[in-house]
Amino acid sequence: MDFAVIRDQLAVVPDGIIEMRDDRIKEKWFVEINSFFLSKLPVTQELYFAVTHENPSKFMGNNLPVETVSWKEAVVFCNKLSELLEFLPCYSIDQTGDNITFNPRANGFRLPTEAEWQFACQAGTNTIRYGELKEIAWYKANSGNQTHAVGGKEPNNWGLYDMLGNVWEWCSDMYDETVYGSYRILRGGGWCDEARSVMATTRRRSHPISFKIDDLGFRIAKNMDQDKSCS
Repeated sequence: MDFAVIRDQLAVVPDGIIEMRDDRIKEKWFVEINSFFLSKLPVTQELYFAVTHENPSKFMGNNLPVETVSWKEAVVFCNKLSELLEFLPCYSIDQTGDNITFNPRANGFRLPTEAEWQFACQAGTNTIRYGELKEIAWYKANSGNQTHAVGGKEPNNWGLYDMLGNVWEWCSDMYDETVYGSYRILRGGGWCDEARSVMATTRRRSHPISFKIDDLGFRIAKNMDQDKSCS
């Protein structure tokens, strides 16, 4: 596998600051974003199979987004892709497979943080959507109850496709460790969601190992440093 092929699929997300909010606890906060790479498209079944030699998806097709993957399976994919391209993996997984730690200084592939994801989705705006919903997303009203080939709808201003709809996307963060333990965040809405759920600000969470469903996938991120060593 050639990094140049993967590099062509990555967009540069600029520096910035994003306002986040949690309606459950009625709190807002600001997060500073350092420029990073984010894949223009969700990970496809073709790429997932090329890296893992597996395809767990319900809806089959090379250019469909991979789905029915747990958070753990998504980070295992990131590590395997990093190793194939001789980058330093971002995640360490213990022998039990249940304890996963993240190295923020590693230069391999990873899941975006929740703040990175929302900042990239909104693409320099503070709107809940980056266009008319039917033009940018596959959701309950237009999906025909299935996923669709990635990149088929209009991108946002930074050239990112399917940030809303088609499949939800895992993020790296825990939702609220005190209340929900190890639950991780998912964003973006999916093919079976009503319009009210398909927004840049919608937050959901689930178990990182046991939860997998046919409207949940992921996209990959990478720190800006491309040197094949820890920065």
